Order: sequence, then structure tokens, then C-alpha cells
Amino acid sequence: MNEQPDTTPIAVVGPTASGKSDLGLALAEEFGGEVVNVDSMQLYRGMDIGTAKLTVEQRRGIPHHQLDVLDVTEPASVASYQRHAVADVEEIRSRGKVPILVGGSMMYVQALVDDWQFPPTDAAVRAKWEALQDEIGPVALHAKLAQIDPEAASIIETNDPRRTVRALEVIELTGKPFAASKPSVDAPPRWSTRILGLRTRSEWLNPRIELRTRNMFESGLLCEVEELVGQGLREGVTASRAIGYAQILSYFDGEYDLETALDRTITGTRRYVRRQRSWFNRDPRICWLDASGDVRTQALNALAAWEAAGA
Repeated sequence: MNEQPDTTPIAVVGPTASGKSDLGLALAEEFGGEVVNVDSMQLYRGMDIGTAKLTVEQRRGIPHHQLDVLDVTEPASVASYQRHAVADVEEIRSRGKVPILVGGSMMYVQALVDDWQFPPTDAAVRAKWEALQDEIGPVALHAKLAQIDPEAASIIETNDPRRTVRALEVIELTGKPFAASKPSVDAPPRWSTRILGLRTRSEWLNPRIELRTRNMFESGLLCEVEELVGQGLREGVTASRAIGYAQILSYFDGEYDLETALDRTITGTRRYVRRQRSWFNRDPRICWLDASGDVRTQALNALAAWEAAGA
């Protein structure tokens, strides 16, 4: 009798600019896998340069899922992503392939590798918080969230009013902190996924962030944003607030000059990295690799150790 292939998913997580895409490709080639994107901004069609999305040529013929599935006018939803990405993973496994889950969007990662049951919604409660936001502004509402639930505020961008409102809605409906609905990281992950994390040091990562951001600005990011404005980017409640895109929109509006837009994009990325580190460091299931070293060899050794341990 033929032995069934091992289709246990492998996840590659960690901070922005740490090399997740390259490692994901290497593992997909090694195991005959297919990549499932877990970056919320790479879901958007046309948001390519500013999200460091791999081009078709850079994908080396490896199928990629959950890329370019939303228009910039559509809101990104963790619950919707979960449904579609779980279906992708199970379809890939049904064909005897290994899903390689690659990305650093914290809630999206946990929604995929864990069975996160999202709290219900209530239109009246949400409308109340939206009205307060219109009255006092998104920054002040985020500050209110920080008073009620500091942990939730630490993982939600100050300029992300939709998620701020959602957190406050959940807190009011459940009487518990927003994070209370998160599944425990002490439980085995869905499909027994092997989770690899790229650990970085600021002195190594910060120059990479700056170089990558400058390259984005020099290689057509402004033209990309201008084209997306014609497709409704300003109306997109999620896409328009993506790091880099939001700063360029402010530059287009004359709020500051281009060098300031660049500096604020670099600063915003570093701030996001701190949130990513804080989130992923809480998960004891992650096997950490030194991002500045030979990550492919480290990853293969870690996976071999998992297999030998029968984990």
C-alpha cells in the first residue's frame, strides 16, 4: 500500500523585511509546496510595490494563493480571509501538496493556524462607536480604546478606525477584552502546522527597512498610488491606510513633502515591526530562526527535528 504524502503545512512568520518570502519560496521548492499569502495588504490587486509582493517571475512557477483577491475599495476582513484561506490550505493538501503559509499580518496568521471563533456583530453598537468616532476623531477614539483595553490598542494602528470600532464593539458585546476571543497559543495549531519565525535584531533589520522603503519610492510607488487613486483607493477603508500608501496620499494632499512621506513610511514600518515582535513572541509554538543567517538550512534542520520527535 502506498504511503500517504506528508502534507503538514509549514508557516513562515516574522517581522516586515525579515526575508519571509525568500524562505517561503525555498521551502516550497524543497517540498513541492504551494504558497498561501498571510499578508493582509497583499490581498489587494495593484498594491504591488508598496507591499513587496513578489512578481509572477519571482514566484518561480510556484502557485501562490490569496494574492490579488480584493479591489482597493473593499475592506479586508480577518473572518473572510480565514474562510477562504482555510479552504485553500485544505484543497492544496487534498492534492498531496504542502501548503507554505507566508506572511506577518498577526491576526491573519492566528486566524489561519488556529480555529479563531470571531465574536458576533451588532449594527446598533457599532453605529454608536462610529458616531463617537465622527465626533471626536479616530485618534481620540483609539486613545479611548487604549484606556479600556491597552493590549488591543497595541496591535491596532492608531489610524485604523475600522478595527478600533470593531474592538470597542466586541468589548461591549462580550464584556471582555478584545483579545479574550483569541484562541490559546498553548493548544496545537490547526493541521499541526509547523510554525517557523524569523528572529531579527534592530541593528540588522532597520537598515533593511530603510533600504527597501527607499527602493520602493524610487521604483514607482508614487505612480502605483496615483493609478490606484483612479481605482478608488481613497474610498478604501483598509487599503488607503496601508503603510506607505497612506503617507503618499498625504503627500499628494500637500500635508508634507516627499522626503517626509518617506521618513514617515520608514518610521511607520518600524513601529509595525515592534507590534509584530510583541505578538509573535507570545507564541511558544514558533521555532525561531536567525534571520541574518542561513535560514534555509536552519529551517530544514528544525523541520527534521520536528519529524524525528514525531511532533
